Amino acid sequence: MSENNFVYVTYIRTTAEKLWEALTDPEFNRQFFLCSYQESDWKVGSSWKLIFPDGRVADSGEILEIDPPKRLVIKWRNEWLPEVKEDGYTRCTFTIEPDGELMKLAVVHEADGPHRLIPNVSKGWPLVLASLKSLLETGKGFDRPPSKS
Repeated sequence: MSENNFVYVTYIRTTAEKLWEALTDPEFNRQFFLCSYQESDWKVGSSWKLIFPDGRVADSGEILEIDPPKRLVIKWRNEWLPEVKEDGYTRCTFTIEPDGELMKLAVVHEADGPHRLIPNVSKGWPLVLASLKSLLETGKGFDRPPSKS
């Protein structure tokens, strides 16, 4: 990780279609995204939101690219921390590739320069993606919010 990007790669025993569904379906999101979920109609140019369990908007943005079940790019801005929001938008790219009986999921969260969201996502994405892997492989994600540490 640097001040302007975070990369995480994991391998999940699932299908590309099931992984795509997990990433884009709000009910599926709630099972692994630490009780949060995404809202979008998943078309280029459409709005995108990550919603906290209490209904507040955590993050917002726009769908920049979508190629089911291979690639998704979201223009992403934090909405609940004023000092992070003022840094503007980042990009989050999800890439799914088959690797034998596994799916390789790469998540790249990046900004054009130093950005205060990157240290936050560097703590959040590993937990969220471990929960996603657990859900798809065992049927149960993590249902706790991330700790403050």
